[in-house]
Amino acid sequence: MTLFNRGTLPDTLGDRVLRLRGDRTTADFERLLGGRSFDAAVDFAAYDGTDGRRAAEILGGRVSHYVVISTGQVYLVRESCPRPAREADYDGPVMKEPAGAFDRGQWDYGVKKRALEDALAQAWATSRFPSTRLRIPMVSGERDHFRRLERYLWRMLDGGPVLLPDGGDRLTRHVYSGSVVRAILALLGRCETFGQAYNLAQDETPTLRELLTLVAERLCAPARLVDVPAERVRAASLDPLLLSPFSGSWMSFLDPARAKAELGFRHEPLGSYLDKIVTSFLAHPPADPPPGYEHRDAERAVA
Repeated sequence: MTLFNRGTLPDTLGDRVLRLRGDRTTADFERLLGGRSFDAAVDFAAYDGTDGRRAAEILGGRVSHYVVISTGQVYLVRESCPRPAREADYDGPVMKEPAGAFDRGQWDYGVKKRALEDALAQAWATSRFPSTRLRIPMVSGERDHFRRLERYLWRMLDGGPVLLPDGGDRLTRHVYSGSVVRAILALLGRCETFGQAYNLAQDETPTLRELLTLVAERLCAPARLVDVPAERVRAASLDPLLLSPFSGSWMSFLDPARAKAELGFRHEPLGSYLDKIVTSFLAHPPADPPPGYEHRDAERAVA
């Protein structure tokens, strides 16, 4: 197994993998991968059309299957995006660039991921570069280095309120990292997936309030969930998404029916994977709180 990245995040793989250290946006990509052949490649860090074209050019003829991790955000930038979104909903006009800085950044991410996917679809059509695109929503897992679900765990365990900016009625349909891994392993080498895109997501669609209540039950901690306008949170100089990452409006909502029908994809039940995440957190509590927790007293004041 070969791991190509910049080496900025720690891992526990040790010398079990061959490590290629480099920045894919530079000549490192050609220098380190040129001349090598692979049974398969799984790309978690391709973000735009240039990344897709370079992958097809450099790995063309030297990789049996290339799988890229895309995002449900490719649907969110569509005008009149349906919920849930299906693979057939990809085509259509893209919304105009938003005015606000945050919305513009989210829009830019989705548009660039579409360019990535389009480049790979074109490479399949013209040169039969064997790629498969997997579109995923918000990811939860034991090793989430963004520490998203963990932010709720810290707040529940301290017994204080958990703010839900703009309320907890928004429906959620996330994906568990372990289910994504199993899906990737199950499709590697399947030529019928070449040139295709598939949504991966859990089956359950709880509201944010219902989801966090399930989490609190597993902690045996009170779920002191407090609905509050996002503007009131910002007025207290707090970032709504820093304290409640699942409250964002840029949250894709995917239909995994095609992956279930064509790939045999089966997502682990919500309750089962929450058990794993909470158990792992309690067994190996992080030494330092997640970002934003330093403003906990201000959150209590808003509540």
